[in-house]
Amino acid sequence: MTTFLVADTHFGHAGVCKFLNEDGSKLRPWADPAEMDEELVKRWNETVGPKDKVYHVGDVVINRRALTTLSRLNGDKVLIKGNHDIFRLDDYTKYFRDIRGYHVMNNMILSHIPVHPDSKGRFNANIHGHLHSRKLEDSWYFCVSVEQIDFRPIAFDVVKEMLRERNDGKE
Repeated sequence: MTTFLVADTHFGHAGVCKFLNEDGSKLRPWADPAEMDEELVKRWNETVGPKDKVYHVGDVVINRRALTTLSRLNGDKVLIKGNHDIFRLDDYTKYFRDIRGYHVMNNMILSHIPVHPDSKGRFNANIHGHLHSRKLEDSWYFCVSVEQIDFRPIAFDVVKEMLRERNDGKE
């Protein structure tokens, strides 16, 4: 069993297919949400096995119709709610084993929105979403928005190693 992290899939979101990066390039390479959703499901299932654990760090779907897409995703899934995860909890519990506001794992805090810098002394790192292609210059933060991780979940062990390299051997 491998543990994976991902954020900001935005299944069913037409607008995200039109968003642009600061340089004018498309945030996501797909023309419409149907095309995007199919590719995201394909990449997810190529990466995650049925018995793997996935922490989805927020903004899983944008419209209620897209919720059924979640039934096609491999893994034992936990949702860390994001600012767009606005539906009733029982709409999500069909697809997620647990739903949380945040989660602490290996003394790293998983949150959708990056936590305030004053919390840095309490945790070794903040694994978050919300920023899509934007990056914080502080190596304490690690963004798992799909735009930054090849539009597929990333293994927690890979994130830990990348954080270790960024922080001179310390997680």
